Amino acid sequence: MADKTVTSELESVAAETQSLKRPSLRIKNVFLGGLLLALLLFPALQFTSGRLNYWLHMAIYTFMYIAMASSWNIIGGYAGYTSLGHNVFFAVGAYIAGVLLVYFKISPFLTAPLGGLIAMAIGLLVGLISLRTRGPAFIISTIAMILVVKISFDNWDYIGGSNGLSLPAIKLPLAYTKMPFYYAMLLVAVGAIYLAYRIRHSKFGLGLRAISQDETKAEVAGIPTNLYKILAFSISGLLVGVAGGLWGYYLTYLKPSNFLSILVAAQMVLMAVLGGKGTVAGPVVGAVIFIAINEFFVANLGFTELNIVATGLLLLVVLLFFPEGIVGTLKEKGKLPQVLDWD
Repeated sequence: MADKTVTSELESVAAETQSLKRPSLRIKNVFLGGLLLALLLFPALQFTSGRLNYWLHMAIYTFMYIAMASSWNIIGGYAGYTSLGHNVFFAVGAYIAGVLLVYFKISPFLTAPLGGLIAMAIGLLVGLISLRTRGPAFIISTIAMILVVKISFDNWDYIGGSNGLSLPAIKLPLAYTKMPFYYAMLLVAVGAIYLAYRIRHSKFGLGLRAISQDETKAEVAGIPTNLYKILAFSISGLLVGVAGGLWGYYLTYLKPSNFLSILVAAQMVLMAVLGGKGTVAGPVVGAVIFIAINEFFVANLGFTELNIVATGLLLLVVLLFFPEGIVGTLKEKGKLPQVLDWD
C-alpha cells in the first residue's frame, strides 16, 4: 500500500513538472519560430529601401561565425579538446568550392557541401593522429596543422599559390548580390545549431561530455573514447567547410593568409568561450556579442591597435563576471532566460 502511495506521489510530481515545462517550451518555440521568420523576411526590405547592404553583410558574417563556433563547440565544448586549427576546414571548403568554380564552372552553392564533406574526411585523418595527444600537446598539433596546410597552399600554383585565386562574381544586380549568400549562410548556421543540439541530446554527446569531465573514468566505464573524439573532431569540420565554400565565393578572392590566419581559429574559440562552451546557445550568443562589440569599436576607433585593445579589455571584463561564459554562468545561477535554454 505504501509503495502504491509513493508511486502515485512520484507520478503526480512528474505530471506537475511536465505541466510546468509545457508553457516555457511553448514560449521558447514561439520565440525561436518568430526569430527565424523575422530572419527569413528581413532581406525583403532590400526591395523597398535598397539600403540594407551593410546589414546583410553583417548578418552573413555573423551567421558564418555562428556556424563555425557551434561546430567547434562539438569538439572543444562537449569533448573538452581545444582545437586552434579549425580554420583549416574553413580553408579546405573555400578552396574546393573555388577551384570547382574557376576550372569547372560549377557554382559554390552546389559544391560547398562537397567542400564540407572533404573537410570532414580530412578531420577524420588528422584526428587519427592528433587525438592520440591531450592538453597542450593537442593544441600544438592543431596549430601545426595550420602551418603545414598554409605552406602547402602557398606553394601550390594550381590554386594560385600565395598570390591567391580570383573567383568570378555572382551574376545578379548589385543591390541583390548578397541575398543568396544571406539565405545560404543562414541555412548553414541553423544546420550547425541543430547538429550541435542533436549531438548534445544523444548517447554520443553524453559520451563526449563524460570524456570532458574525466577521460580515464569514461574509458573505464566502457565509452570508446578514441572513436568518439575522432568522430567529434571530424563532424565539427563539416559545416565549417561548408561555410568556407560560401564565404570564399562571397569574397570572390581566395588567399591562404585570409583563411589560414590563427586569428580566424582564435575567434571561433573565443566566441564559444564567451557565450558558454559546452552549451547549445553559448556559441550563438558569443558570436553575436563578439561581432557586435568588435564592430562598435571599429566604427568608433577604426582598424587600429586601439580597436583590438578595447575589444580585448571589454571581453576580459565580461569573462571576469561570467567565468563559464554568459549562457553557462546564467544557467548555473538559475538566471538564464527560458528562450536561451536550449540544452
